[in-house]
Amino acid sequence: MPGTQLIKPRIREILSEDLTPELLDMLPKHWVRIGDVLILPLRPELEPYKERIAEVYARVLNVKTVVRKGRIKGEFRETNYEVLYGNDTVTTHVENGVKYRLDVARIMFSPANVRERIRMAGVAKPGELVVDMFAGVGHLSLPMAVHGKARVVALEKSPYTFRFLVENIELNRVRDRMTAYNIDNRDFPGENIADRVLMGYVVKTHEFIPKALSIVRDGGIIHYHNTVPAKLMPEEPFGTFRRVAEEHGYRVEKLNELVIKRYAPGVWHVVVDVRVFRE
Repeated sequence: MPGTQLIKPRIREILSEDLTPELLDMLPKHWVRIGDVLILPLRPELEPYKERIAEVYARVLNVKTVVRKGRIKGEFRETNYEVLYGNDTVTTHVENGVKYRLDVARIMFSPANVRERIRMAGVAKPGELVVDMFAGVGHLSLPMAVHGKARVVALEKSPYTFRFLVENIELNRVRDRMTAYNIDNRDFPGENIADRVLMGYVVKTHEFIPKALSIVRDGGIIHYHNTVPAKLMPEEPFGTFRRVAEEHGYRVEKLNELVIKRYAPGVWHVVVDVRVFRE
C-alpha cells in the first residue's frame, strides 16, 4: 500500500469538491485495513458525507468495502460495524505468512495484536499439544500450527466464527495437526493433556482459569490474557491467576508478562505466561 504521505493529500484533493476546509481537516488520518476491507473512524460532523468519504477512501486505497468502526460487544466479542461502501465484508487477511479469512463486520480481529500473534508463532515447538480455549478464527493458534508445527485443539463456541476457523485450517493446510470443535470450552473433556493452553479472551477470562488448569499438564504453560486497570498493575493480572490456582491446589510461576495494547482509557490488555505445577 502506498505511504500515507501520498494518500492523504490525494484524498483531500478529491474531497475538496465536497467538503469545506474545516471538514477536510476532520478527515481520518489513520485507518485499519484488514484484507481488502477498510475500517474507518468518522467524526459526527462528517456524518452527512460518510458515503462519499468512504467511496473516496475505497478508491484511493483500493479496497472493496469500507466500514465504520462500532462497538465490540457480547460474549463472542462481535463487532457492530456500519457498512459505508461496498457490500462484501468477508475478506482474507494475510499476516506473517498466515491466512485469516473472516467477516470484518461481525468478527473481532485486532491488527494491534500482531506482535502477540507473531510471538505465538515463535514459542510453540513441533509436536507440542496446544489447546486454544477461545480460538476465534484461529487468531493465536494458527501461527502455532503453521510456523511452530504444534498440534492444536481449537475450541470456538460461536457457530458463525467456527465456520471461518474450519475454513482457515484448510486455507493454511494444517488439517493434519489442527482440529476444531464448535463447543463451549467448559464442556471440553480433556484433562491434564496440554503442553500449552491459550486463553485469548478479555474482561471475564479469570472465570475460565479453573478449566484451563484442568486442561494443562504438570509443568505446562498457560498464556493468560485479560484486561487490567492501570491502577492494579503490576500486581494484576497474575495476582488473580495465582490466587485461583492456589485455591484449586496448583502452584504457578510467572514466566513473562506483556502489555498488548490499550483496551480503554486507563485499562490495558495484558498477557501473562504462567507455568503450572500440580501439587
